[in-house]
Amino acid sequence: MLEITQLKYAYPGTPGSTLCFDLDVNVGEVLSLIGPSGSGKSTLLNLVAGFLTPVSGQVLLDGLDILTLPAPERPVSIVFQQHNLFPHLDLYTNVALGIDPSLRLTRSQAGAVADAFERLGLSELQRRKPGELSGGQRQRAALARVLVRRRKVLLLDEAFAALGPAQRAEMIGLVKNLVHENNMVALLVSHQPRDALIASRRCAFVSGGRIAVLQSTNELLEQSQIPEVRDYLGSM
Repeated sequence: MLEITQLKYAYPGTPGSTLCFDLDVNVGEVLSLIGPSGSGKSTLLNLVAGFLTPVSGQVLLDGLDILTLPAPERPVSIVFQQHNLFPHLDLYTNVALGIDPSLRLTRSQAGAVADAFERLGLSELQRRKPGELSGGQRQRAALARVLVRRRKVLLLDEAFAALGPAQRAEMIGLVKNLVHENNMVALLVSHQPRDALIASRRCAFVSGGRIAVLQSTNELLEQSQIPEVRDYLGSM
């Protein structure tokens, strides 16, 4: 389980604007984060990943506070909208870098890369560069790198925003399977509430730097009696 407790952050130069998060994510769960722009969703992911330093708090993964670890050593993988692929390298190299930056892979590691490509339907595209692929194929490659890294925590920050509805649903399905089969935990930030309906049994509404609501996704999106949530969802 991932347990985020009293995780506080203050934007530099803006006194009085402290964010504070309390959240838990179960093993095998994809928990969606929705809410207005600027509410703190991406900041929360950056705190967990180690890109930002909190004022205080804990992020416990199976009892270990990962805030004590430098960012590169945290058991975290993150996928952004721009997929994080190096444009001058082919897909095989992009994915293999997730295991060893020197690319000196053992036979077992090379096999893991091959398995990831096969699992994600990219076996025939390993020697192509990102610019030669569709958006969906590039995001599949980003997920292949997540798979070979074998990190317990997966963070997705608007990872599928550039894809159409069908591709979004397909990619979310792949993420759910990956997280469940590998006993991971995942946080999915999206501005599309329908992504949360596909991805998550539970959903958190983030507002003003806090987890304002955490409940069943269906209840939050379809039956919410909270005015702030209804205003955000509009006529969905």
